[in-house]
Order: sequence, then structure tokens, then C-alpha cells
Amino acid sequence: MSWQMINIVMRRQMYSYFATPVAYVFIFMFLVLAAVFSFYLGHLFEKGQADLSAFFNFHPWLFLFFMPAIAMGLWSPERQLGTIELLMTLPIGKANAVLGKFLAAWLFAGLALVFTFPIWLTVSYLGKPDHGVIVAGYLGSWLMAGSFLAIGSCMSACSKNQIVAFLLTIVVCFLFIVSGVPMVLDAFFWAPQWLLDFVAGLSFLIRFDGIARGVLDIRDVLYFLALIVLWLYLTGLALKRNQAR
Repeated sequence: MSWQMINIVMRRQMYSYFATPVAYVFIFMFLVLAAVFSFYLGHLFEKGQADLSAFFNFHPWLFLFFMPAIAMGLWSPERQLGTIELLMTLPIGKANAVLGKFLAAWLFAGLALVFTFPIWLTVSYLGKPDHGVIVAGYLGSWLMAGSFLAIGSCMSACSKNQIVAFLLTIVVCFLFIVSGVPMVLDAFFWAPQWLLDFVAGLSFLIRFDGIARGVLDIRDVLYFLALIVLWLYLTGLALKRNQAR
């Protein structure tokens, strides 16, 4: 693995995001919806509490549509245009290409999160929030975004069509979100307790909720990191299969 090659791929992918107005529109829409969900649907002012819980509570649902939109263009256009064959013949390496593209998408998602900083400033102006909890919430949000993007990377590598990749990513991520919801767990009434605990432990909501409340459990952090590694590995396998065809 070469960080120089990873950096080349990452910069190429980042350039593709900002080469058109789409990236700016995406960030603008993300900021608008984040503010609407926080201040209006989350009733941030009415709660009378100086925290960003109303802001972070909506992140899994925002990411369910925004992260697949970022990830769908990682590999599908390369396959559709035939440039993936050229990319794979360059002395870059499949692992470097997969990691470089993913890091570019993850940094782009991080940039969108950074631009939500005025919401943090607003809460700080109105009260005295626990900034450690807010930092933990941002970290958890970025880790969760990475998990969404890693899943999207795999789906993008599996399909030439960006819309198909987008929809597949939404479906898979939705399953990870709701796996810990009581309604879903009730469907496994026949299952032993260890299986119920396993299914609930896959939930993005449960893992992220603890971090967003300031409980930075290393198990939750490792969960998101392990999920990223797993789906990036599956991305590599999908590309290898496509190359063999």
C-alpha cells in the first residue's frame, strides 16, 4: 500500500466532485436540511437546552440519502465509461484505488459536517453546552458517514448504473439503521437472545446514539471502523470479480 498512490487517487476523486456545481449544491442542501431538522423538526429553541441532540438525532436519516449520493459515483461511472480498465492497468494497485476513492468521499462528507459549525456557534451563544459531548457527536457522525460511504462504495462497484447503486446503498443502509428498532426485533421472536443482541448490535442508531450523548465507547468506534474495513474489502472483491469477467 502506497500513500503516494492513495493521495493521487484521492485528489483525482476530490477534483471530480468540485469540477461541477453539483458538490456545492449538495453541501448547500445538506446544510439547509440539517438546520431545518434541528431548529424546526427538532425544536432546538423550544427545548431550552444548550445541546445539539436535536441536530445529531436526524443525522442517520440525513445520511441515508446524502451519503449514497456521494458514493454512487465512486465506481459506477468508471465501469460505465470503461475507464476502470485503464485505472486498473496503471501502477496504482486495487487497494490504493479503493482506499483513495473512499477517503475522498469521506473527506467530502467531513467538509459538509464542518460547514454545520454555525449551528454549534448558535447553541454556544444561547447557553453553555458541553463541548466535549458535541465533539464526540461530530466524531460519531463522521464515523457513521464513513460506514454509509463504504457500503456505497461496494454497491457502486457492483453496478454500472449510478441510480441502481444509489438505491442499493439506501436499502442496505436502511437495514443497518432499523436493525435495532423494537418492531424489527419483534419479528425475531423465535430467535434466541444472543441472535437478538447481535441484530440489535448492528444498528447504526444504537451505536451512534451512545457516542452522540458523549459516551465514547471504544466498542462503538471499533464497530464503525470494522464496518468500513469490511465493506472496502468487499469493494475490492467486487472489482476483482468484474475484472475477471
